[in-house]
Amino acid sequence: MSTPQTPQSPLSPQSSPSPQSAQPLTAPTEQQAPGGRSAPSIAPAGHPDATRVLLLGSGELGKEVAIELARLGVEVVAADRYAGAPAMQVAHSSRVVDMLDPQALRDLVAEVRPHVVIPEIEAIATEVLLEVEAAGTVVVPTARATRLTMDREGIRRLAAEALGLPTSPYRFVDTLDDLRDATQTLGLPCVVKPVMSSSGKGQSVIRTADDVDAAWAYAQTGGRATGVEGAAARVIVEGFVDFDYELTLLTVRHVAGTTFLEPVGHTQVDGDYRESWQGQDVPAVVLERAQAVARAVTDDLGGYGVFGVELFVVGDEVVFSEVSPRPHDTGLVTLVSQDLSEFALHARAVLGLPVGDVLRTGGPTERAAASCAVLAEGEGVPVVGGLAEALAVPTAQVRVFGKPSVSGRRRVAVTLARGADVAEARARARAAAAALQVEVRP
Repeated sequence: MSTPQTPQSPLSPQSSPSPQSAQPLTAPTEQQAPGGRSAPSIAPAGHPDATRVLLLGSGELGKEVAIELARLGVEVVAADRYAGAPAMQVAHSSRVVDMLDPQALRDLVAEVRPHVVIPEIEAIATEVLLEVEAAGTVVVPTARATRLTMDREGIRRLAAEALGLPTSPYRFVDTLDDLRDATQTLGLPCVVKPVMSSSGKGQSVIRTADDVDAAWAYAQTGGRATGVEGAAARVIVEGFVDFDYELTLLTVRHVAGTTFLEPVGHTQVDGDYRESWQGQDVPAVVLERAQAVARAVTDDLGGYGVFGVELFVVGDEVVFSEVSPRPHDTGLVTLVSQDLSEFALHARAVLGLPVGDVLRTGGPTERAAASCAVLAEGEGVPVVGGLAEALAVPTAQVRVFGKPSVSGRRRVAVTLARGADVAEARARARAAAAALQVEVRP
């Protein structure tokens, strides 16, 4: 564990006000003495003195966060744009709301009166989070961090231009003609991504000049709305990085400083996670550089909680790619690789509780762990079968997300396994995934 300047505590010592008093918990400033940083006392959910967390976004990652918060006695209110989302199934209560609608989001916060707001997705009216934080409610990790990381332009300019971190060469473009010019400047192949999208939506690789028009059109369908009617979605064009491998460095900012978890190797398809693992041998110089990059960007973003810092590794060099200010999908592997998953660590950190030492699970013959995403494709209700066969794979576990419907291609489950090394763990996770049978019903 390493300890930079201690981040501010997420909860102040006056603990939990009743809904009637309408005074949310406030965050002490960086200048407060350590004695002013204390975790809340926990009253039962539903009690006037309960500690309430509003989860904005209720997908599979939010579901695991909600479970960990509930284990600590926290009252969880899960919100999303559709009913029956995964986290709603385990929360104390839920709300359906368009979180890109600023007034709807203001009304939600006013109704719930949370002590802590935890964004789980990028598609949020972040200007409202700035207002909420200014009024005294804790936003995890900070409203600024959420705003910067919701679009690739904000975080890329911070990393490359403000912090001077190594990144791929890039251009931001607003028109098809500008995209053509950017491909000539950066060279081919290059990667095109909407500045406001997630899970690989709208992302493609331009390999020849003939691909430019299709890449632009795809980026326009995959990006979130600009807020200006008829305006094109802004795009980032990145020079191609011929990396040796990709890593996610899960970085936890907490009351005692910063903890780096064991690096997570992963593979992506079309910008979306497919497999991840821990137990990969990473040279000491690469690990040191990865931690330096992760520390620089997370210290600047501030706040408490888990950050998923995505990196490319080329030889001994580390190139910053992106950062998520919340638990990361590649970190699902920590459900079986560590005694405290990234979700448990996130819950502890945002409440101002000690993180302690994070220990690897499994015996001496299980030195690695892996996860494998299970997809459904189509329009309708995903039904997952083959659980008995999947769980018959040695060390295998399965998490079925419980999504009420799918449209297009979506993750509906993940398989997890441990092994003597990364190859064995990945093979077991893949075997368990192959045993599952996913059917999309009307």
